[in-house]
Amino acid sequence: MKRRLRQGALVLVVAFAAAQLVRPQRANPPIDPARTIRAHVSPSSRLPAVLDRACSDCHSNATVWPWYTQVAPVSWLMARGVAEGRKSVNFSEWTGYSSSQQQTLLSASCDDASTGRMPGPWTLLHPEARLSPQDIETICAAARQAETRPPAARGAVNGGTP
Repeated sequence: MKRRLRQGALVLVVAFAAAQLVRPQRANPPIDPARTIRAHVSPSSRLPAVLDRACSDCHSNATVWPWYTQVAPVSWLMARGVAEGRKSVNFSEWTGYSSSQQQTLLSASCDDASTGRMPGPWTLLHPEARLSPQDIETICAAARQAETRPPAARGAVNGGTP
């Protein structure tokens, strides 16, 4: 029995070591400040601060890659989560979306924040990413404001420039 446990432990150690050789891409594309959501909101808006604190690691090109994202299988999970997050909405590439897409994305962000879907389990490791009721209201207010703007002005959020 002891021999089997040692063999099993050795197999696990070798598999863990081999897994470290599979390195996912963990790149942050360059950010053009003029393309970000921050450039398109009112300077008095709290929205960019909320998004930077709670959403930017998965939904922007400014992902912070902590030390544990160097270790498989966490590295694989984090890289996949960031890729999926950027694919669903990337606040660093805000001007790449049409005004109707921006409106839809803000509404979806409000829904996800209101239901607790976002920021999800990420807050276990990063409690600062938790959204307060005021943070959720900030996101939802931006979504409501985007819905009420005429189509020509929808490039702007909270009164920013289109």
